[in-house]
Amino acid sequence: MNTLLPPLATISFESLGATAIYALVGIGLAIVGYKLFDLCTPGDLHEEIVKNRNLAAAVIGAAIIIGVCLVVAAAIMG
Repeated sequence: MNTLLPPLATISFESLGATAIYALVGIGLAIVGYKLFDLCTPGDLHEEIVKNRNLAAAVIGAAIIIGVCLVVAAAIMG
């Protein structure tokens, strides 16, 4: 038997539930952060991305979402 390999981890329903809650909270906070940024800036960012197909606005929107996600992940990790 190979002793270098770690034993298989067991997955509990409690840890799956906690992971699901953290994921939902993280997604919700990312959406709220995007909407708050959209409210604080002139114009409608969503309209600029979807209707006008503005790539620069899409990059800004993605950067905002990624930034909020990094902050939420850092807060969860402690």
